Amino acid sequence: MEQSRKRAKPGRNPGSGSRTSRPRQAEVAQLAGVSQATVSLVLSARTDGKAATISEETRQRVLDAARSLGYTHDPAARRLAAARNNLLGVFSFTATFPTDVQHSYYPFLVGVEQEAAARGYDLVLFTGSSSGGAGAAGPDALSRVRLADGCLFLGRHAPGAELKRLVADGFPVVHLGRREQVEGPAWVGADYVSASRAVVEHLAALGHRRIVLVREDDDAPASADRQRGFLEGLAAVGAEAGPEAVLRCADPAGEVTAERVRALVADGVTAFVAEETDTGAAWRALDAAVREAGLSCPGDVSLGLLGGPPPDLAAAPVPMGFDVPRHQLGAAAVRLLAALVAGEEAHEPLVACEFRTGETAGPPGRRRP
Repeated sequence: MEQSRKRAKPGRNPGSGSRTSRPRQAEVAQLAGVSQATVSLVLSARTDGKAATISEETRQRVLDAARSLGYTHDPAARRLAAARNNLLGVFSFTATFPTDVQHSYYPFLVGVEQEAAARGYDLVLFTGSSSGGAGAAGPDALSRVRLADGCLFLGRHAPGAELKRLVADGFPVVHLGRREQVEGPAWVGADYVSASRAVVEHLAALGHRRIVLVREDDDAPASADRQRGFLEGLAAVGAEAGPEAVLRCADPAGEVTAERVRALVADGVTAFVAEETDTGAAWRALDAAVREAGLSCPGDVSLGLLGGPPPDLAAAPVPMGFDVPRHQLGAAAVRLLAALVAGEEAHEPLVACEFRTGETAGPPGRRRP
């Protein structure tokens, strides 16, 4: 995805007074006012059709910027780039690789494997266990992925600084899930905003006007997108969006209690929705609290889930909500990564989620304390 950049003044070497490391392609791109993919094509002296589309003016601007910064190719990196072996890395920020068919990541991996095979790539699988997990720090925490030609990352809490360092070094990186840091990795994602808004609009069409979202207390982009769609939905239907419209919980099981649910219902809340996460903590807590409160669903209160239910709860009534297109997202991530490995500028549109009617939503019922 092309991002807007402020062009530095010609001839100026940013940070030259205190630089201790080799200038990176990302800095050349910033100084020249072009994308990093363009810099890579120019500096690699490629002569194929992709490089031929670059104007002489742009080519010279890149060369001038590289000369101004004192940029030189990393010989090891050049040898690696020249010896591509059709391997794509897949890094999961989990202790073990999620190969269980009931794991939420499994459909992603099916899409990844099928698309990679169709494009002639083999996969190298990495997990967070040998790099300290999602909280790994240090410049070499993710260095193992350089064994592949590029790498796809899975995880809500991937270390942004490490991913940006890989990108700045010219290593092809794609994150599965929205990440919009400046100069960060390319990413593919689902349209959680539109899907969450549709859930609220469905509840409003049934007659609900007091709806509460239960979510975990973190800043993961997927959670932020779901909350944004939820609030947009409330605004679109003219529903109430007071201070308790969103319950952000550090410990959903301890905070979403039967007593709290009863109090909210007594105050006029007729529907709750929860976000889907890897743990399913928000939905588990909400479902348990409603049951413990003695409320029927959807007779007394309606429930919605912004995503799919945890696999171990699949036998319960199917919640109203939406299904995340994991298989399609995995395939889209491979397409984007393959394009980056080939030095192409590319992007993948957001993938639409499919609305699910389910069995947990109906017209507002009687209110019980």
